[in-house]
Amino acid sequence: MITIYLLYLLSSNSLSLILDKTITFSRISIIALITIYLTIIYGGDSYSLKKAMGLFGGLFNSTTNNYLFQVVLYLITSIILQLTGFYPRKLQVPQFSSLRKILKNKLIYYNTNILEKKANKYKIIEYALIILFIITGASFLLSSNDLVSIFLSIELQSYGLYLICTIYRNSESATSGGLKYFLLGGLSSCFILLGQSLLYSNTSVTCLDGYYLINSLYEISFKNLKDFFNLSDYNYLNISLLIISVGFLFKVSAAPFHFWSPDVYDGIPTLVTTFVAIIAKISILILLLELVHYISNELYSLNFSWTSGLVVSSLLSLIIGSVLGLTQFRIKRLLAYSTISHIGFILLSLSIDTIESIQAFIFYLLQYTFTNLNAFIIVLIVGYSLYGFENKNDISLNDNENSPIQLVSQLKGYFYHNPYISLSMAITMFSFVGIPPLIGFFAKQMVLSSSLDNGYYFLTIIAVLTSVIGAVYYLSIIKQIYFDDFKYTLIDTYKNINLQASISENIKEKEEITEEKEKSTEKEKEKIKFKLNNIVISNCLTISISILTLIILLVILNPELVIRATNIISLIIFNP
Repeated sequence: MITIYLLYLLSSNSLSLILDKTITFSRISIIALITIYLTIIYGGDSYSLKKAMGLFGGLFNSTTNNYLFQVVLYLITSIILQLTGFYPRKLQVPQFSSLRKILKNKLIYYNTNILEKKANKYKIIEYALIILFIITGASFLLSSNDLVSIFLSIELQSYGLYLICTIYRNSESATSGGLKYFLLGGLSSCFILLGQSLLYSNTSVTCLDGYYLINSLYEISFKNLKDFFNLSDYNYLNISLLIISVGFLFKVSAAPFHFWSPDVYDGIPTLVTTFVAIIAKISILILLLELVHYISNELYSLNFSWTSGLVVSSLLSLIIGSVLGLTQFRIKRLLAYSTISHIGFILLSLSIDTIESIQAFIFYLLQYTFTNLNAFIIVLIVGYSLYGFENKNDISLNDNENSPIQLVSQLKGYFYHNPYISLSMAITMFSFVGIPPLIGFFAKQMVLSSSLDNGYYFLTIIAVLTSVIGAVYYLSIIKQIYFDDFKYTLIDTYKNINLQASISENIKEKEEITEEKEKSTEKEKEKIKFKLNNIVISNCLTISISILTLIILLVILNPELVIRATNIISLIIFNP
């Protein structure tokens, strides 16, 4: 089904000469993704959903776990595509907002600048197409069961990410950030390819099932395995997997391979950052979960396992993400270091490899995805809602059109402008900190509990301390939103301006319009005047952040439901 929609979008792009097709393509892509995950949930055979199946000669595996995470992937992408599938602002006139008048009348308003109908993001018709290519690569990566399919899938995903970062060709910062992402992403792909080459050269096996078999049989006979697989050195398997994991850690911006992410997140437009910061990590982390679970034992006589690298990366990510975030004054760089800190918690639960830790890993990954998505959408909404306002104390910012909110100081006093969005932002930040009873608290509690149960006392102490340190820059955002003065003022040209729109009755019958009908139609049109405060945020954005905020907030009503669901998924992984 993805292939069908890709072909449709390709033909539409090639045949279209109008540059305002982005909204149509985004909506088509949303329909495609909704159709796919509804097909997965309701249209799949119950037997195929319970049993694993090999596809294309073992290159891919179709399992229940893959279906579940693909549904999450498609759902998050559908929410992100709404940002380009609808206009960010709309005209709301209270006296014409009743359902009867909406159905009976038609509002005509031609000022496209105020509604932002001519923004750069609506001039890029390839945006939705590239996103579908990325999602295709991520879906293949979730199901990959061979070294070849893993590399091809991750490159398909990565190439789309490089393109989408540089898709704003008139933005110098976006081009710079996308180029840096491309160069360092290519370096990480070299690490992955090098590790896979070492694995194949020493085992002559590319299918992951072969490595799972080696890992499960190593205790039977070291010598027989050495002779059968021609292993010249016991270290090769662990070192090869360690090199591959380094490439994956590059991709998910885990320390000490994180140095590209703050610059890239800050340079590319906020709309693109929302997608890159979330979707690029889900498929890779799920693949790492499978590799850790099936190939995590200490091979042969070594006292070292490749998963020890994940533990070290977790420790560094917790420290670097929390400490370096204290010095940031740019909002997207701060969220980048916040992501690094959360990756530390995810890697900590990943490296333990027990039922409890996998449950904590899945729960933390899901809550991180929804909470981070809510944070970026709120940053976008703040920029949209401040249209027509100016702060004379602000310095001029580069790429202000694509990323209107770049500094934390731009959020000062925003509570006095829009208390509802401010409340949603506060709930999101408190969830990042891990304050009960929000969903972030339960996620951190599950990770710390599983690490304590398995003897990771030092890492648990570091995780608690870094959570306290990281709370400083989260709470500083809330402090500036609620306790500082709102220094934005309405631009002089909008203070006394009277905007006009026309209200006309909908014409149901299609007939030839005579001159008399034209005159009567003009008489029927009703001119209305309104102020700038009648331009409000569109429903798609407000509904999205409302739902995401309620997910963060209302998990306390029935936390056992979510915990049991993640427990069932972890049991399925242990007992496929």
